[in-house]
This record gives sequence, structure tokens and C-alpha cells, in this order.
Amino acid sequence: MKLAKEIILTEEGLKKLQEEFETLKTVKRKEVAEKIKIARGFGDLSENSEYDEAKNEQAIVEARIAEVEAMLKIARVLDEDEIAHGTVSVGSIVKLKDLEFDEIEEYYVVGSTESDPMNNKVSDESPLGKALIGKKSGDKVSVDAPSGPVPYEILDVTR
Repeated sequence: MKLAKEIILTEEGLKKLQEEFETLKTVKRKEVAEKIKIARGFGDLSENSEYDEAKNEQAIVEARIAEVEAMLKIARVLDEDEIAHGTVSVGSIVKLKDLEFDEIEEYYVVGSTESDPMNNKVSDESPLGKALIGKKSGDKVSVDAPSGPVPYEILDVTR
């Protein structure tokens, strides 16, 4: 797998990626090898669905190992000094007011690898992230959503 651009990670994101890499190499590889070994014991490999399934799982694990390894090679950890004070950038925590529903929300702007919308971690490449990058407290932004534009006001930007 070839990744074209640098991946920006927080310290926490780098640690999670490194942990995933080690788990894949040390635990998952052994688990899959054991499944293959057991499946071989079932006899004729040409009609052995357990063997086919284990080989497919092996291919998935090996592909993910290669992907994570490539990501780690081009990853750059975001230095705390790079996070601008008062301006939204990767690493910023942004408090927003949804002007349509009068609700206050807080988001952590991260690189695309760490994105986790269910936990309010938005990618700098997502529609919301793109709208926020470079803005300051008091700015108003409009985010294109499937239901139409959603207006927000930035209440606070912290690190």
C-alpha cells in the first residue's frame, strides 16, 4: 500500500497505532497461524472451508500489518507548539454552538487516521473539520451536511 501524504497524529494516536501494529504482529499472526494448522488437520485442502477461511483471515491481517507499517513510516506527531492558540488546527478542542438547534457541542480536531465521530473526534479532512480549520472564537461557519448547510458559531478554541 502506498500512502501519498504525511499522516498527522497526536501522541495518543501514534501510541494506538503502534499498539495495533505490535498486536497484529505478535498476537493476531500467531492466532491465524494456529487456525491454519488446525484446519490442515481436517484433511483435503481443496474442500476445506476452515482452511480457506483461515487463509483469508491471514491475508486480511497481513494487509493490515502492511498498511499500519506504511502509516507509521510517514506519520508525524503533532508538536504541542504547533497548535495555534485561539485558532482551530489539528489538536484543537473546539466548542461550537449549533445555531439551528441551539445546542452546544465540543469536538477534538484530529488527523484523518484518528477520526472517531462517535467520540467527537473529527478529522481535519471531514466537512466539519475543513470548515473549522483556521477559524477563531466568535467566527461563524456553515457545514455542508446531507440535510443541507448547518450553521455553527465557534465559542471557544483550546488545546
